Amino acid sequence: MSGLPDIAANLSASLRSLRFEAPVTHVYNPLEYAWPAHREYLQRFGRGPKEIVLLGMNPGPWGMAQTGVPFGEVTFARDWLSIGGSVGRPDPEHPKRPVEGWGCSRSEVSGRRVWGWAKERFETPERLFERFFIANYCPLMFLESSGRNRTPDRLPVRERTPLLEACDEALRLSVQALEPAWVVGVGRFAETSARRALEGFDVRVGRVLHPSPASPAANRDWQGQARAQLAALGIED
Repeated sequence: MSGLPDIAANLSASLRSLRFEAPVTHVYNPLEYAWPAHREYLQRFGRGPKEIVLLGMNPGPWGMAQTGVPFGEVTFARDWLSIGGSVGRPDPEHPKRPVEGWGCSRSEVSGRRVWGWAKERFETPERLFERFFIANYCPLMFLESSGRNRTPDRLPVRERTPLLEACDEALRLSVQALEPAWVVGVGRFAETSARRALEGFDVRVGRVLHPSPASPAANRDWQGQARAQLAALGIED
C-alpha cells in the first residue's frame, strides 16, 4: 500500500495535464514548488493509523501556498511543527500573490485558527498526530487576474470534473493508508467531497465550521464552536 508521499506525488503528476480558463489566470501547485516542505510534513506526521482526518478544501494564498503545509500559517508551520523544507516559486507567479515561503510576513487567519486550536488543545505536534491528521482535499490554488482566490467549487463543470476525480482517488488511497474512523470536513465543500469519494468505505464523515474570516460565524469563537461540533459527532478532541 502506498504511503502519503507517494499518493501526493502521483496526485500532483495527474493534475499537470489539466487546463483552466479565464477567469482563472494562475494555478499554484505547492506539491510541486514546495514539495520538500510538503513531503517533510507527510513523512513526519502522516504515518497511520489515525483516528480522525481533518480535511480542508484547498490551499490559501498565505497558508499552504507559502509553506506546503495544509492550513500552513507560516509561524505555526515553521515554529510549532518545525517544518523547514525548501519552498520555491510557482511559474508563472501572480504579481499580487507572491510566494515568499518561510519569509512570508502575512498570516493566514484560517490556518492560525486551526493550528492554534491544535496547539492549545494538544500542546505538542506529537500528541496531536497520535490521533489526528490534517490534510487538504485539493492541492491546487486558483487565482483570477485581480489576485482573487477562486475556490474549486466555482470552476465550470468541464474543468471541475477531472480535478475532482483525481482528488477523490487520492483521498480514497489516503484513507486506506491512514485507516481513520472519521473524516471530518472543515467546511461544507470538504464534507461533500469526502462523502462522495468515500461512499462504501468503512469510515464516518462529519463536518466542522470552516475557520475563514469571511464567515461571520467563524469570527465568533471558531475554536469553541469546532470543539462543540466535534463533541456532537462523538469525537472528544
